Amino acid sequence: MKLSDKVIAITGAGGVICSAFAKALAEKGAKVALLDINEEAAKKYADEIGENALAVKCNCLDKQSIIDAKKIINGKFGKVNFLINGAGGNNPRASTDNEIMTPDLEGVKDFFALEESGLKFVFDLNITSAFLVTQVFAVDMVKTGGNIINISSMNAYRPLTKIPAYSAAKAGISNFTQWLAVHFAPCNIRCNAIAPGFFVTNQNRNLLFNEDGTPTARTGKILAATPMKKFGEISDLIGTLLWLADDNASGFVTGTVIPVDGGFSAYSGV
Repeated sequence: MKLSDKVIAITGAGGVICSAFAKALAEKGAKVALLDINEEAAKKYADEIGENALAVKCNCLDKQSIIDAKKIINGKFGKVNFLINGAGGNNPRASTDNEIMTPDLEGVKDFFALEESGLKFVFDLNITSAFLVTQVFAVDMVKTGGNIINISSMNAYRPLTKIPAYSAAKAGISNFTQWLAVHFAPCNIRCNAIAPGFFVTNQNRNLLFNEDGTPTARTGKILAATPMKKFGEISDLIGTLLWLADDNASGFVTGTVIPVDGGFSAYSGV
């Protein structure tokens, strides 16, 4: 596979998953722009990749910041013909302490205690960011074709307990992916999503493991519901990424959400 004709913008590239995506795509010859609000993190990974990588500070909730980032990429690498919307995440203000409602339990942040600002932040971080970034970068693709990959989640299939806003937002990403695929089909722009199962990242490590390194009760539930009985490795996502990146291999694939989850989405629990 050769991706030397690809100029790829990747948001959230200062994180574990999307930085790995950037490295894998650059190894195939693509020119990759690592966008993140944390410029230092993006630059660290860009430096590791080398001359085919560029770190760009970008606030994906600020359209002007996205426009400015695009100008930098266009000046360095040319027009963008491949976009990965990787920016996203959850927020404690939109998460409950209890998995199910326990009316008589005091001192617990339940559904009624969730903050409106937290809900809006999570939706903006996942949905609004993908909308704005696509709006800015897809302009380069309308006449020449392109490829858009969004990052969905297992939450999009079935909501996990405690995180209602994040679950709903990721379901929205899957729906938005399908909408984009239909809307841009006449322009030869493919749009798909990858839905990772459970991977250990900087964002969720404290939820999955105690301070002494032992697994939490939530980890036990996750692994019990994953037929392969393990967390995914970041490398497990790369094959799906490269398949979707290759126009020869997946040129007729658009509007799909592909789970990479060790069987989690297929398991009914019995």
